[in-house]
Parts: sequence; C-alpha cells; structure tokens
Amino acid sequence: MQMIKVGAIILAAVIGIYFLFRGGNKENSNKQIKEKKVMELTKKDFLEKVVNYEQNPNEWKFLGDKPAIIDFYASWCGPCKAFAPVLEEVAEEYKGVIDVYKVNTENEEELAAVFNIRSIPTILFIPVNGQPQIVTGAMPKPQLIEAIERVLLQK
Repeated sequence: MQMIKVGAIILAAVIGIYFLFRGGNKENSNKQIKEKKVMELTKKDFLEKVVNYEQNPNEWKFLGDKPAIIDFYASWCGPCKAFAPVLEEVAEEYKGVIDVYKVNTENEEELAAVFNIRSIPTILFIPVNGQPQIVTGAMPKPQLIEAIERVLLQK
C-alpha cells in the first residue's frame, strides 16, 4: 500500500512538471508559439528567402529585402539553448529592420553542409549588399547588437 502512495505522488509530480514546462494548457502553448520572433527555416524557405544556391551555386545573390541573421543550432546544444532567448530579444528589438532566422542543423543537414557548419551555434550575418559573415559560438547580447549595427546596418 505504501508503494502505491509513493507511485501516485511521483506520478502527480511528473504531471505537474509536464504542465509547468508545457505552458499549462493548449491556449498558453499556442500563445507562446505565436510570440516567437525568430522564424525557423527549412531548405525550401532558405532557397526562397535567403539565397538560392541551387540556381546560383557560384554567386551569392541575397533574396531578402532587409539584413538578416541566421542561427545554425541543434536542439541538444546547451550554448544554442542559452543563445535562443537573446536572439528572440534582438528579433523583437529590431523587428521590421532585420530578419532573424534559425536553422536546425539536425533537420537541415544540407544547409549545414552548404555553409560548412562544423560547430554550433554558428551565426550568419547577411547584409542586404555585400557578402555574409559567419561567427562561431554564442554571443552575449551587447556583442550581438554591436555586430548588427556594424555589419548589418553599417553604422
């Protein structure tokens, strides 16, 4: 009988933790998804919004109308997880000025290979005119803002 009580307590704790991390209910969960400012790119999205490297394999032709940042990450990566909220904040602060994207290297292996991603997170800074620049590793927010201002907005 004692084992049943312990099992019930553990089950209740697990369910409580599940709802805590899930957001409590479907409405909150959907609300959180809508609040995301960083768009996840698939290969198809990338070819349409960033650069079509299949049509132009030898030339960089940026397709965006404003500068962009692309975070190459993986779901299991600790530094990637730590960098994600910083990227969300920056996406909100620069909304309408720059586009902020992310690419899951586990799901989009071809994109990771095309850009020779060997370490994550890797951040790709893409000015409207000019060549993209790559930085490996998570960046503190002040350093990220400095890179946006200098590389993307050329201030």
